[in-house]
Amino acid sequence: MKWIYKYDGKFNYLPGEEIEIEEEADIPKGYTDVRPQDGLYNGKYNEEKRAWYESATQAYIDSLQPKPLPPSEIDLLKHQNADLLQQLAESEKRVEEQSKTISELIMLLNEKEVI
Repeated sequence: MKWIYKYDGKFNYLPGEEIEIEEEADIPKGYTDVRPQDGLYNGKYNEEKRAWYESATQAYIDSLQPKPLPPSEIDLLKHQNADLLQQLAESEKRVEEQSKTISELIMLLNEKEVI
C-alpha cells in the first residue's frame, strides 16, 4: 500500500484528499505518489520535476502570521517597576554625591575656621 496526494487542475495541493492504493496500482489522474513537504502554505505540484514547491507569496504568508499580542498588565507592571528601580538608583547616586559634596564643603569651612 502507498499514499497518493491529490492536486487540482492548476496543480494546487488539495490537503485531506490523500488516499491509499495498492503498491502496483496505477496512479489516477490528478494524484501523485510524491508527498508534499511539510510547511507549504500553497503547495503546487510540478509534474515534470515530480516535486512540490511553494506558490504562496511572502505577503500572503506574512498575512497568515498571528499579530503580536499587546503586553499583558503584568508585563506593563514589570516595565514600570524596572523604570522606577532605575529612577531610584539614580536618585540614590545623586544623594550620595550631594552628601560627599556637603562633607567636602564642611571640611573646607572648618579649615578656613568659618564654622
